[in-house]
Amino acid sequence: MPDSLTDSQRFPERLALIAPFFLWGTAMVAMKGVLAHTTPLFMGGVRIAPAGLLVIGAAALLGKAQPKGWRAWLWILLFAGVDVTLFQGFLALGLSRTSAGLGSVMIDSQPLAVALLALVLYGERIGLWGWLGLGIGISGISCIGLPDAWILQLGTGAWLQQDWQEILTWQSLSQVSQSGEFLMLLAALSMAVGTVMIRQVCRYADPISATGWHMLLGGLPLFMGSGIWESEQWVHLSPSDWLSIAYAAIFGSAVAYGLFFYFASKGNLTSLSSLTFLTPVFALIFGNLFLSEVLSQVQTFGVCLTLLSIYFVNQREQLPKPGELFATLERYWLGTEKSEVAEIPVRVDAKSNAK
Repeated sequence: MPDSLTDSQRFPERLALIAPFFLWGTAMVAMKGVLAHTTPLFMGGVRIAPAGLLVIGAAALLGKAQPKGWRAWLWILLFAGVDVTLFQGFLALGLSRTSAGLGSVMIDSQPLAVALLALVLYGERIGLWGWLGLGIGISGISCIGLPDAWILQLGTGAWLQQDWQEILTWQSLSQVSQSGEFLMLLAALSMAVGTVMIRQVCRYADPISATGWHMLLGGLPLFMGSGIWESEQWVHLSPSDWLSIAYAAIFGSAVAYGLFFYFASKGNLTSLSSLTFLTPVFALIFGNLFLSEVLSQVQTFGVCLTLLSIYFVNQREQLPKPGELFATLERYWLGTEKSEVAEIPVRVDAKSNAK
């Protein structure tokens, strides 16, 4: 009975732990539905800047210190430019050219880039599982971002007979670089750089306050770019579109980030990182239900590879080391023989004692 009570008490916390990834995945679907009636940069700005105001207000209510000193504001501005302006800009532009599910998979491939940047900048260990995850991730992203015909030719071996100088023309390469998947990859790289920068930001400012300010300041250039290059940003928006925008801003940004930092501050960072793969899963499910998004067989295979790679990279410290893995396999295969050998002296001792 006590165990069941404990499980029932933990169930709401487990739901709350999953909530940020559910909100991020469904917010991607909501944004995709609205982009048919608005422009990308405006969508990015109106989603992130109001959410920043909400986070700043929440930080003030919680008594968090506001940024002070030129170093704090300098790092927040740099953080805002990379993690919001570039990230949200590439995200909105890429989402207008690809599906919500694929876009979420590409965005959540950023742990792969974070692992490489952490290795170069901080000397963090990647290990066997990390390198394996990176390799699988590159294969998965290639299946998602490159034309299906290229991947199928590689799979059948027909590429050996192809004239790749004719295939890899500037026209075909420009089509790939302008695809939604490529823009999503740039967004993931921007987010990865921002993730690495957060260490420096937290040296001079409170994490929650800095998050709110960088969301607000990073959203302003998106509004400026929208005013210069876009038109009729809100003319065709319906009341349901504004509800979707409000959902993406309040729940998909402010609440999701708030829950994420709350659990991170409670020491659940490992649990959070292991749940990263749920974001694209939610986006794929709800994208199919509400937007009728369907993936090709090659893209579906790429999604599976990418999710597997994210798991390996996020859990590389928890997975058994190569030596431990081989020792476990050895004990498994040789366990019967060792147990029989170990039993012989016991039987001899028993007989000698009986005498």
